[in-house]
Amino acid sequence: MGKTVKQKEQSVSQRWNSVMQQNYGTPSIEIVRGKGIEVWDTEGKKYIDFLGGIATNLLGHNHPKVSSAIANQARSLSHVSNFYAHEPGLKLAQSLVEMTGDTSARIFFCNSGAEANEAALKISRTTGRYRIIAAQGAFHGRTMGALSLTGQPGKRDPFTPLLRGVKHVPYGDVAALRRAVNRRTAMVIIEPMMGEAGVVVPPTGYLKSAREICTKNGALLVMDCVQTGMGRTGQWFGFEHEGIAPDVITLAKGLGGGLPLGAVIALGKYATALKPGSHGTTFGGNPISCSAANAVIAEINRSGALATNAAKGALIRNLISPISGVKEVRGRGLLIGIVLDAPKAKNIALWLQSAGFLVNAANDEVIRIAPAFIVTEKQILAFVRAFSDACEEVFHG
Repeated sequence: MGKTVKQKEQSVSQRWNSVMQQNYGTPSIEIVRGKGIEVWDTEGKKYIDFLGGIATNLLGHNHPKVSSAIANQARSLSHVSNFYAHEPGLKLAQSLVEMTGDTSARIFFCNSGAEANEAALKISRTTGRYRIIAAQGAFHGRTMGALSLTGQPGKRDPFTPLLRGVKHVPYGDVAALRRAVNRRTAMVIIEPMMGEAGVVVPPTGYLKSAREICTKNGALLVMDCVQTGMGRTGQWFGFEHEGIAPDVITLAKGLGGGLPLGAVIALGKYATALKPGSHGTTFGGNPISCSAANAVIAEINRSGALATNAAKGALIRNLISPISGVKEVRGRGLLIGIVLDAPKAKNIALWLQSAGFLVNAANDEVIRIAPAFIVTEKQILAFVRAFSDACEEVFHG
C-alpha cells in the first residue's frame, strides 16, 4: 500500500530536519527532475515552474544545449586554478564586454550575487572613501558586507554590528538620494528593479538621476543586476531601459543558467581598480559554469529572447491585472510582482503548489514570478487560469 500524501511529505521533512540547518525552513516536496519549464517530485507529481530557481533557470531545466555544453566541458577540463586562463572563461568575458558596448569593461568572475556585491564593495574602497548609499527594501546578499548593503531590517538586525558608513534611503526618491550623496560617498548601489522586495519598479528617470548625482560627487554607481540581468527584463541589463552607463555591474543567478556563477563588470577607470592579489575566489569562473553560460547566451541570441521576454511579460501582466483579488501587477519582461488586495500571498503560493504551479511569496502581499524564457503562451494561459482559481478560493471560498 502506498503512503498517504501527508506521510510522503513527512518523510521529506523528517529527512531534511535530520541533516539540514533551518535557515531555509523545511520543504514539503523534493524535486527530482526537470525538463523545460516543468519539474517532478519524488511521487511523480508535475509542477509548472514559474519561479525558475528564483530568476536563475533562464532556459528552463535540462536544456539540451546547456546540458551538452556542461557534459562536454566536464570531459575535458572541469577545474583549473585562476592562475591560468581557459577558453570558456575568456569567451564569456568577451561576451559580457560586448554586452556593455564599452571596450573598457573588465570582468571578475565569482560564484554568486552576494560575492559579486562584496567585490563591488572592495572596488568602492579603492576611492579612498567608505560611505555607501543603498536603498530601503533592497536586497544585495546575506554575507556580512552584502548584508550591510541590504535594506531590510529583518535580515540585518540579527547580525549587527555590520559595516559602518552605510545609509539607506527610500527607493525611487531622487530628492532623498540627492541629499544623501556627497563628496565623501564611495558608492551608490541600486537594483534597477527591487526583486526580493516584491518586484518594485522605480519611477521613470530615477536611474538617470542617480547617474547624474554620482557623477557630480565622484561616487561609483553600482547596478545590482543579479535578478534583472541576462535579458530577463527584455534588455541584457535592467538599467538599459533608462539608457544609463554605470561604473560597476553585478551579475549572477541567470548568468550560469542554473550553475553557480557570478560576475562583476567594472568600467572606465574602475576596470583596473582591483590589483593583482587584492581579490580572488577558488571556483569563480570555473570552466563548467562558464561553458553553461556561453551556451545560455548563444541560445538567447539565437532565439531572440530579449524581444519575446518583453512580449511574454506584457501578456502575463495584462491577463493577471483584472483578476479579483489583484491590486497591481508590476515588473518588466519576465520578472513580475503580483500585488494582492490583502496579505494572502503565502496562501496563494500554497494553493498554486497544490495545483501544480511553483511561485514565490516575496512578502505577505506580493507573489513573485520569474519563469524561464522558454515559457509558452499555453503555459502562461494555464498559469493565469490557476491564479484566478487560487484568488477565487483564497479570497472568496
